[in-house]
Amino acid sequence: MPPCPTMGEKRKVSSSTKIAAPPEVVYALVSDLCRMGEWSPENTGGRWVGGASGAAEGARFKGTNQCGAKKWSTTVTITDATAPTRFTFINKVGPKIVAEWSYRIVPTDGGARCKVTETWTEGAGPIMSILGKAITGVEDRAAHTRSMIETTLTRLKETAESGH
Repeated sequence: MPPCPTMGEKRKVSSSTKIAAPPEVVYALVSDLCRMGEWSPENTGGRWVGGASGAAEGARFKGTNQCGAKKWSTTVTITDATAPTRFTFINKVGPKIVAEWSYRIVPTDGGARCKVTETWTEGAGPIMSILGKAITGVEDRAAHTRSMIETTLTRLKETAESGH
């Protein structure tokens, strides 16, 4: 078991894959949060809220999630929507950032292909981590998230390369 982060340290999980599709195609997919449930093993869908209709800095999205019998929703805020290379959103509880999710898309082969990196950074402190375990049923959030990211990237790759 990895050591617990010390005060001020944040856990971070990241994974990358190469995709045989242009960055614009991949960016359009990851920034369409309504479709995230197609790739993520935990997200089941959601909707734009507060008048938002798509990915833009400041836009909010209410996502629905499920892990086993546990179901919950979160509202995230887009903090970076730099097409076609960066897409980031944060999950907050009150003023506290619980987690940040980011996608970095780097063109390769003259822009015909790309490398995508998905990163989760935990912002929760000990109390929020305990609350998160109760809500989600996930004991080891970092290990669970690593597996989710790898599954998400595999499914995203399949979708982008098939043109759907």
